[in-house]
Amino acid sequence: MAKIKITKVKSTIDRPKNQKLTMTALGLNKVSSTVVHEATPQILGMVRVVAHLVRVEEVKE
Repeated sequence: MAKIKITKVKSTIDRPKNQKLTMTALGLNKVSSTVVHEATPQILGMVRVVAHLVRVEEVKE
């Protein structure tokens, strides 16, 4: 599977609870923190929920 790098670029202050929980589930806590995940349908759905708060890049192996 392809991997994606997700970087938090905006704060979750004043965001709905589901967006805050999604960011925590992805492993993003502080602004500019970065995680790498497999591009599964579940992860892509979570990214879609918080797309306005993160930057997504494809990782080339």
